[in-house]
Amino acid sequence: MESTLTILAHKLKKGVTVEKEYAEDLPRIRAHGGELNQVWTNIVDNAVDAMGGEGKLKVKTSGDKGNVFVEIMDDGSGIPREARKRIFEPFFTTKGVGEGTGLGLDIVRRIVTAHDGEIRVDSEPGATNFKVRLPVDGPRRNESDDNDGS
Repeated sequence: MESTLTILAHKLKKGVTVEKEYAEDLPRIRAHGGELNQVWTNIVDNAVDAMGGEGKLKVKTSGDKGNVFVEIMDDGSGIPREARKRIFEPFFTTKGVGEGTGLGLDIVRRIVTAHDGEIRVDSEPGATNFKVRLPVDGPRRNESDDNDGS
């Protein structure tokens, strides 16, 4: 998460206050770190856009015995009710023509699902919360994944 916030610092410094609430006792998870950076980057970038570059972004982590939870919240415009059911569909965007590809949240969903996790969103004007659950043990592997081709 810190790498993502560093990468997006140029967008955040214009008027976004970042609040971090990281649980201290989180277990390390087995995951593909680069892919998870894509997840956080897409969600945070969308949040900054929804806030028009100004507002409050909160990142919270927590966990239980088998899962780690990451919540990314913003106080932006929210996701319209009619769009919420479609935001994870490929090529669906709430942005104007030329402003978004509609692939960011599809990629997010695919990565989270590949990690055997779940993602959900709660949104209303002034309060959008993306909640990601990732299992500590990482993604289940297929037997074919163990075959190195030799």
